[in-house]
Amino acid sequence: MKRFERLEQIRRMDPLREASEIYRLSAVYEFPWDFTRALELALYRTYAVPAIGRLLAETAELTERAQKRYDDTSLLLDAVVEHGFDSRAGRTAIRRINQMHRSYDISNDDMRYVLCTFVVMPKRWIDAYGWRRLSRHEIVASAVHYRTLGRHMGIRDIPESYEEFEACLDAYEEAHFGWDEGARRVSDATLDLMASWYPRPLAPLLRTSTLALLDEALLRAFRYPPPNAATRALVRRAVRARGRVVRLLPPRLAPHFARQNWEIKGYPNGYRLEELGTRPVPGVRGCPVRHIDRSAVE
Repeated sequence: MKRFERLEQIRRMDPLREASEIYRLSAVYEFPWDFTRALELALYRTYAVPAIGRLLAETAELTERAQKRYDDTSLLLDAVVEHGFDSRAGRTAIRRINQMHRSYDISNDDMRYVLCTFVVMPKRWIDAYGWRRLSRHEIVASAVHYRTLGRHMGIRDIPESYEEFEACLDAYEEAHFGWDEGARRVSDATLDLMASWYPRPLAPLLRTSTLALLDEALLRAFRYPPPNAATRALVRRAVRARGRVVRLLPPRLAPHFARQNWEIKGYPNGYRLEELGTRPVPGVRGCPVRHIDRSAVE
């Protein structure tokens, strides 16, 4: 297989009818490392919305059990990508996602914003750092894939196109990004988790490098001092250089799913999808508010 042969395959497919298959080809063959980093950033930036960051701090899932929360989120979303919405595994994963979300008083607007990050951040990351830019087929397919996920999650008023997802994300962040002490704790815990995947002496360097990849709005919301211009330029050039190297490599012949990522540490002996995640009990730590809207689809 030649380097751009899979892209030509994608361009021959229908981005509406075959959206999830196109998304799978992009995520597990063309850009597995980039999608992992972009979706990490997508979830991370949601903490800068105080309602989201504060709730995550109250549950303590990302401050006391950060690795498990990272693993479970990755594995549940990965099951849908690998097996499809209509598969037994896909239905099980969505059911678990819905069961957890329904335990909290999360607004539809916040849920829709999180969905927008899944569509927008991979495109922005790959356009900036990937070995090639996403094609229009891939962009459309991503929007359709996540529209489908949003419908399964009972989210209302989902954007129709990538451009609408992007406009929704930008407007929501402009209106809602802000400081929250609990959100900052969640952010710090997430940065510590990412640093823990590497030798301890590298932790300060990794934290600085991560901050260098964040935009000004995120840094302001968490009140992090911005890295200096030289550090930011060096880090971003290094990530772009990685993409240029990947472009010269042979295309991936075997899929790489998120469950194969070495950053997932919590299940060395395997896992069952129906056992992932949390089962909050109303009124106790980890479930501060019971969700009053039971319209979400299982």
